[in-house]
Amino acid sequence: MNFVFISPNFPDSYRFFCTNLKQNGVNVLGIGDAAYDELHPELKASLTEYYKVNSLENYDDVLKAVGYFTGRYGKIDWLESNNEYWLELDAALRTDFNITTGLKNDGIMRYKRKSYMKEYYKKTDLHYARYMLVTPETSLDELLAFTAQVGYPVVAKPDNGVGAIATYKLMNDDDTRAFMADHASVDYFAEEFVPGYVCTYDGVVNSKGEVLFAASHVTRNSIMDIVNLHIPMWYYVDRDIPEDLVKAGKQVLKAFDVKARCFHLEFFRLYEDKEGLGKKGELVALEVNMRPAGGYTTDMINFSQSADEFKIYADMVAYDELRTNYNGPHQYCVYIGRRDEEVHELSQSQLQAWCGDHARIFTTMHNALSTTMGNEVCVACFDTMEEVEEYVRVAFS
Repeated sequence: MNFVFISPNFPDSYRFFCTNLKQNGVNVLGIGDAAYDELHPELKASLTEYYKVNSLENYDDVLKAVGYFTGRYGKIDWLESNNEYWLELDAALRTDFNITTGLKNDGIMRYKRKSYMKEYYKKTDLHYARYMLVTPETSLDELLAFTAQVGYPVVAKPDNGVGAIATYKLMNDDDTRAFMADHASVDYFAEEFVPGYVCTYDGVVNSKGEVLFAASHVTRNSIMDIVNLHIPMWYYVDRDIPEDLVKAGKQVLKAFDVKARCFHLEFFRLYEDKEGLGKKGELVALEVNMRPAGGYTTDMINFSQSADEFKIYADMVAYDELRTNYNGPHQYCVYIGRRDEEVHELSQSQLQAWCGDHARIFTTMHNALSTTMGNEVCVACFDTMEEVEEYVRVAFS
């Protein structure tokens, strides 16, 4: 089996996808823009061959690389980046080389454009926020009519975007006028504000749509405010998945016909009643992402659930079934992302010492992710929420 991995060196832990694929007898071929000498030794050992391109943004260069691998090793069976940024690149390459184990050009947009996602949510019994698509042709009066219908605040974000980058929180008509005057000439997606916190359903699904593994993480602070207002960045992988979240997650997977890949589904859990959306504590569908959760979250899931999602994914690719046990103890795994400009009582090394045996990952975040995730990565595991809250208090003091 020939598996082409796009950008296997980023994030750094993605090398574990490759090492596990190789252990399963898969021929792993890498394409990236990093120099070969910059690759982690374990990644080098996992790749049969690595093709460096000047830029992954240059489609012709990447097309040539896949063509080279096809000529040298035969038909490509799988091609994947497991990275949100490259999902459209993956789909285009699968289309051009007729790789049938993932989405092609005609299917990828239901996972990329927020306006498309809403159409699939209609196949479930889940609540979702009211919305409108704001194109360069949309008039100010049309958007003002929508805000009058749903009320402020209204959230506006790129229809085809990642995370909370370039996102606006419109609080009144003046904000709406300013947004319409200033936003780039791309499609934006406006939706009513949902008073809740984000919880997720993450995992791996096989070619039959069966969930092989799942976990959940919770972000109490608004991701939009973390990015735009620099409020504290922290979240945690839950010890166990609430039953209503399992049910909602499986509904979404079925509606979107998700098969043979990692998934990262986002929901709001309401912290107050909202007319048209539900009662306090109920779930509201937010968006889908057909890749692992970002940053170090996969590592955190593994720490929390006594699991190895990298191996579970590799077993799905090679055998289409679960071949690993993850019945060990569960803990809360907490991510703290501190920014360089912040001053804290404890340095990162002192915080790590304070955590003792609870400490898991203490390092620096890659610049490409630091705007959202912070500069200092401080990950630790605990048995109780009381310990989690104390860790957060100490880390941000």
